[in-house]
Amino acid sequence: MTEVIQKVQLVEGKFTPSEASDIISSLITEKINFHKLQRLERSEGNINADCEYPDNRVQELENERMIAKEFIKNARLEGRNITINGTLEISFDQ
Repeated sequence: MTEVIQKVQLVEGKFTPSEASDIISSLITEKINFHKLQRLERSEGNINADCEYPDNRVQELENERMIAKEFIKNARLEGRNITINGTLEISFDQ
């Protein structure tokens, strides 16, 4: 079992669909940009660099963004707000 050393509460609360969309989109976009930069750093000067993980992760995040957009669209249609609880759990490698 991995011991959690620190928790960081990134976002917590109730939001309108528009606010939730902005928050979720921003978080996912930042993570996508991180992986794109990672891929660029790996491949710079090495055309044969292994970029499978960053490429796959970007695709997974794009998919998650579409799922979130659909969820938010449904909340908007139903006139409901959205609760978001985003906590990072940080620990040392074993």
